[in-house]
Amino acid sequence: MKSYRKELWFNIPQRRMLINITPDVNTCLLESGIKEGLCLVNAMHITASVFINDDESGLHADFEKWLEKLAPEKPYSQYAHNGFEDNADAHLKRTIMGREVVVAITEGKLDFGPWEQIFYGEFDGKRKKRLLVKIIGD
Repeated sequence: MKSYRKELWFNIPQRRMLINITPDVNTCLLESGIKEGLCLVNAMHITASVFINDDESGLHADFEKWLEKLAPEKPYSQYAHNGFEDNADAHLKRTIMGREVVVAITEGKLDFGPWEQIFYGEFDGKRKKRLLVKIIGD
């Protein structure tokens, strides 16, 4: 069995953003040479997320509205966590959207259902952050 590991780095210029990282993960899969196995993609920061969904702008706007209703950024004073930092809402948004995804690899390709894409969700940006791609198989 082979193993491949790569970190992808992001420097998001705004506080929140969703990025389709499927092309980046496909590049990692090609680099790995693995044809059958599993691909793990996980955020390495507790205010960022990795999830699978449709790449549709209306849906992304809906995510933003929905997450802001569940865990509004302001007022900062509503959160016990906020004192030294102002990112309690980002921690909660990450918990809702998830830390990682695992995708099967079949015949050298990510084995997705219709419309599935992998996204990096940033909820406390404006600084450099990373995610991990780990691929195992043959």
